[in-house]
Amino acid sequence: MRGLRTVREWWADLTDLVLPAECGGCGRARAVLCPRCGTALSGAPPRRVRPDPEPPGLPAVHAAAPYADEVRAALLAHKERGVLALTAPLGAALAGAVRAALREAWAAPGGAGGADAGGIRARGPVLLVPVPSARATVRTRGHDPARRIALAAAAELRRTGVPVRVLAVLRQRYAVADQSGLDARRRLDNLAGALAVAHGGRGLLRGGGEVVLVDDLMTTGASLAEAARAVRAATAAAVESGAGPGTYGTARSAVYPAAAGEGREERKTGPRMAGQYGGDGVTREAICAAVVAASPGAFEINRN
Repeated sequence: MRGLRTVREWWADLTDLVLPAECGGCGRARAVLCPRCGTALSGAPPRRVRPDPEPPGLPAVHAAAPYADEVRAALLAHKERGVLALTAPLGAALAGAVRAALREAWAAPGGAGGADAGGIRARGPVLLVPVPSARATVRTRGHDPARRIALAAAAELRRTGVPVRVLAVLRQRYAVADQSGLDARRRLDNLAGALAVAHGGRGLLRGGGEVVLVDDLMTTGASLAEAARAVRAATAAAVESGAGPGTYGTARSAVYPAAAGEGREERKTGPRMAGQYGGDGVTREAICAAVVAASPGAFEINRN
């Protein structure tokens, strides 16, 4: 009997590694996400979100759900407690936000229009670029949540026929202060110039299609704005140097370093792209962003 109890105990421990003992959102027993929490995460269509104040250089962002209640609990369980069984539902939610971001980008003036896969016309492959965590934070947590969710989202997108790659090409150039407790302005100052595209990443960015910056959460938008600045700067430098395939054409059609007011098709200033991503004299932003969740207030702001 002792041997049988040991096997049962071993099997229970193994099951807990694969299937959490409780729902990541509400704590209900034996569910990765119960139906109610799954609906809170992915039950509504992803929406365009904007923080207030909106940081300069922030691209168009879509989010799957507000960062509150069950969604907040699930993201924290995955990020801080390493409940990796939540990766799949969080990745599926992110995939929905990516689809929404691409639909809007390609429906804009000069966009591709039409639909091939999942309501998306892919010029592809679509490039998912996760916002990196600090190396020390990754070591402490034992994983990189944004990258893990991005890989799950890519798998979900491929299942619906969207060609996609995950390019983890962003790196922190220097250590930054913990963002928790910092207001929007201090977060911008803390992250200014902190990210850069890794060596060799410029050619990879130029070799694909639309760039979608991805993260698990957007609060003030500072991290996404800094990531966009780094990608724009690297892409512009790659175009000027002639590195990689000519996806973006000449230097005149490059995405230039960030400036206030960029990322909106109707605005006259800021980095734009023509050629493959524009037409009829219309230019538009070549980068968009998608997150699993955003602050509830970001869903309430509509400046269209």
